[in-house]
Amino acid sequence: MKLSSRLRSRFGIGILSACLSLLLSQGCTHVDGGSTPSDSDHLVTGKNGVVVSVSEPASEVGLTILKQGGNAVDAAVATAFALSVSYPLAGNIGGGGFMLVHPGAGGGEPTSFDYRETAPATAYPTMFTREESQFTHRAVAVPGTVRGLELAHRRFGTLPWVQLVLPAVALAREGFAVDSSLAKTLNEILTDAREFAEFQRLFSKLGGGMWKSGDRLVQPDLARSLQLIAELGADAFYSGPIAKELVAEMVRGKGLMTASDLSAYQAIERKPLTTRYRDQYDVYVLPPPSSGGVCLLEELNILDTFNLGASDRWSAPTFHVMAEAMRRANCDRARYMGDPAYVNIPARLAIRDYGRQLASTIDLNRATRSKTLADDIPLSPESESTTHFSVIDRRGMAVSNTFTLERRWGSRIVVKNMGFLLNNQMRAFNLFPGVTDAKGTVGTPPNLIAPGKRPISSMTPTIVARGGKVILVTGSPGSRAIPHTVLCILVNLFDFGMTLQGAVESPRFSQEWFPDHISFEARDQYPETMRVLGAMGHAIVAPGPLPFQGDAHSIWVDERGGYVGVADRRISGKASGY
Repeated sequence: MKLSSRLRSRFGIGILSACLSLLLSQGCTHVDGGSTPSDSDHLVTGKNGVVVSVSEPASEVGLTILKQGGNAVDAAVATAFALSVSYPLAGNIGGGGFMLVHPGAGGGEPTSFDYRETAPATAYPTMFTREESQFTHRAVAVPGTVRGLELAHRRFGTLPWVQLVLPAVALAREGFAVDSSLAKTLNEILTDAREFAEFQRLFSKLGGGMWKSGDRLVQPDLARSLQLIAELGADAFYSGPIAKELVAEMVRGKGLMTASDLSAYQAIERKPLTTRYRDQYDVYVLPPPSSGGVCLLEELNILDTFNLGASDRWSAPTFHVMAEAMRRANCDRARYMGDPAYVNIPARLAIRDYGRQLASTIDLNRATRSKTLADDIPLSPESESTTHFSVIDRRGMAVSNTFTLERRWGSRIVVKNMGFLLNNQMRAFNLFPGVTDAKGTVGTPPNLIAPGKRPISSMTPTIVARGGKVILVTGSPGSRAIPHTVLCILVNLFDFGMTLQGAVESPRFSQEWFPDHISFEARDQYPETMRVLGAMGHAIVAPGPLPFQGDAHSIWVDERGGYVGVADRRISGKASGY
């Protein structure tokens, strides 16, 4: 596939060649399992800009945009499109997410962009049965990523749109070296998704056999789609040639999404929620439908009434209070959270006085039974594919972005000849009205399916400022544990004085209301603490289905204004900076 003459004339042969040279030289050397990647991949310092993501090629694309004079939003847009190529199990143009932007000191107020998917116009609350697969065309919601990136670029971008998308075009067309983590998940999904013919055609290794680290993944169909987006903008996806193929895919699979659903989709700029932690850290998060942001602020406001630093980080008192804060926030999530266009969400949830009120209900000696927090939510007697990246530029503008396909590899449905995966985000609604059980199913009214509605999300892109200047950019995947991953990092930094690398690499835990237990990455390392917590009434289990919690690629700004980027080692990643 050749780039059109229009692209060549607008972008310039010199810049194009430079991008191609950069991308063709990428070779990922990360390993998972017992091996330890080098700190040069996972830790970087700089003063002009940093990009941290799960994918080395994507981080390097973002860094190149910063070096070309782009700002943090420019780099974020380029990184997001690159992730749709180099991290296809979660990076996407067929899904949705949230972007949080802090313009930096003196640059105005922080803002956010909600590009969460929406339910098709013919969706209805009881459309799913318990026997129905989550990997169907009916599970696909209207994607928001391309329109959301366009809105952020229109609001803050300084470089031409085409310049931000073209590196992803080159990356898809020329290919990149997969690392061991991506090779492993490719081999797993190709075995698990044998009935998805287009998926198999797109992701099977050329020549057959198992993927291994260093093999090159080339995606010409995706390159064609990204080229159309580079040339025609987001309209290519929502009303142009890509929309035509997407609708044809829905017709083939009896999905609900129509051309009208696509053309009507709008991303939304929203005012972030904020609280002040320990009287000096201004924490900014997304408002609903991001339930993760509300949960994080509620938890911080509860913990602000306790002196966590008086106990050891891994002591039972610290564990207990944090778990009880998580329990209460997740109960409120089930009770109140939904699309604010459809439900009224109490403003008090993110207010410090409410946090103090909840803190007063915590028994310091006993675990609360989750069922006692929700007498108003009837319990029934029966019964992750997201990625985050962080960016900061030389002027202190910062972006925290989290986006998703819902499950790992989304619906597993690839739009024929277009090369991109579709989400299965309809499964993020409360699927069975009235069915809320002790296993974690939630069927409360605020998040039931409705036409045009956005499902709630636990995604929690977070920026922390002090004195108006950004000091931390973070976030994570991990379903309902996402805000708890961010909470652990903030507590590690601000209550226990860890370095950013220590805070990111430190073990994490989560209490999600139901199931009524704490999942902890390192329970075998702290047997005495686990014994005391058990005596207090807590049940502690290992994380699942993955053996770890989250993937938090983060940036810290030190007191001299220097940047420290840390890529989380739990999956893969690269911290790129200069």
